[in-house]
Amino acid sequence: MKLSQICKETEYECLQGSMDCEVRDIVYDSRNLTAGTMFVCIVGAIADGHCYIPDAIEKKAAVIVLERRKEAAQIPEEITVLCVKSTRRALALMSAALFDYPARKLITIGLTGTKGKTTTTYMIKKILETEGKKVGLIGTIGVLIGDEQIPSKHTTPESYELHRIFAAMVEAGCEYVVMEVSSQGLKLDRTAGICFDYGVFTNLSPDHIGPAEHASFEEYLACKSLLFRQCKTGIVNVDDEHWREIVSGHTCELKTFSTADASADVDLRAYDLGYINEDGRLGMHFSVAGCMECTAKVHIPGRFSVYNSLVAMLVCHLAGISGTAILQGLSKVQVRGRVEMLPVSKDYYLIIDYAHNEASTRSVLTTLLEYHPKRLICVYGAGGNRSKLRRYDMGEVTGELADLCVLTCDNPRDEELRDINADIKVGLAKSNGKYIEIEDRKEAIAYCITHALPGDMIVLLGKGHEDYQEIRGVKHHFDEREAVAEILDEIKEGKR
Repeated sequence: MKLSQICKETEYECLQGSMDCEVRDIVYDSRNLTAGTMFVCIVGAIADGHCYIPDAIEKKAAVIVLERRKEAAQIPEEITVLCVKSTRRALALMSAALFDYPARKLITIGLTGTKGKTTTTYMIKKILETEGKKVGLIGTIGVLIGDEQIPSKHTTPESYELHRIFAAMVEAGCEYVVMEVSSQGLKLDRTAGICFDYGVFTNLSPDHIGPAEHASFEEYLACKSLLFRQCKTGIVNVDDEHWREIVSGHTCELKTFSTADASADVDLRAYDLGYINEDGRLGMHFSVAGCMECTAKVHIPGRFSVYNSLVAMLVCHLAGISGTAILQGLSKVQVRGRVEMLPVSKDYYLIIDYAHNEASTRSVLTTLLEYHPKRLICVYGAGGNRSKLRRYDMGEVTGELADLCVLTCDNPRDEELRDINADIKVGLAKSNGKYIEIEDRKEAIAYCITHALPGDMIVLLGKGHEDYQEIRGVKHHFDEREAVAEILDEIKEGKR
């Protein structure tokens, strides 16, 4: 594709060379450079793409895109050089052009918020598929194009990958894409230039605040709010205390949802919430009023699943999906690693959830307590190379709400496991939480299973959909579902 076509929606200054040159591909990782490609010098938290300009010259890049004019002095005149204000934004706009603007060929649904994004994207996908639509999904668990799963490094992929995925979805016949739009994705311009058909705000609480993420809660909130300046219709949880700040400066039409009293002036409201326990399957039933009038059921436990359901119902209703498909799809949805119940026994419950911070952990444990377990037992650790505050808070909330905590290994990364668990114990001490420590995660799970009492709820926190443990820079395969199956087989064989 000609460089002029790639840049037609990007502001730039051509410092040297020709805009008529042909570009074979766009590259932002110097390791992927080949002759005839365009190299975009991304400035990251660790690496600065401008440092790899010599690699781009050696590998005969056709074009180099940079932010710092002075770097152009080292570049031979046969290479075209463009200077832009932000290479991240330029990468997003140029990638969209390279793939012929695939997002514009899809109905795009983007969700931001602290909790509920993954579950809600799967709810929306299930409803749309019940109506017979082909749907793509992008999020924490990975990328789905119909039923095909593709691993993804980030919740919201880098902009080049994002548009490549959109193009693959269009090629596969998808009509819709529903995706998680992370605060980092918004901050780093991964979604720049996309005008979502529907943008959703679920809720907000402190998370992802630290040296490698957001400097403050205020920055975290400000990044989330960007979605409502790049969507056509914004769908907002008005029960969240931060919703007005989130939509401040919005440029979209707003639609609202709530579980507040009948006087609330919202587009969709849930009321008469009730708890379901059907043959060991926990869930919720509720009625809705507003743009839909019906009773709904979802087999995911807790009040937060009603909020997630309201998002899915409102999005799909606005998109013209039938009420029948909405209710049928909602009643069938299950999400890997999100309050996922494993059918292991009629005597006790075993639940897997991705909760790995104070807000999501409190939400999950409070939810499960509403089903009145005999004992609530938590198996968890904490991630290495992450905020210590998260560990203190996890320890405090589990100590407060659980009858027993079993401290174990999560993803220690480059830290020592004993140091991570020592931080968790600081929080446990604040709430006088009862705990034991079993470093091997499979053995920790086995301890809980072999000591379970009738009516117990055992919740495995932190891993969720993940099928690995990252230890000293190496990912080791570990799937909690497989570990549970192995433990149950070992019990049957008399090995435990």
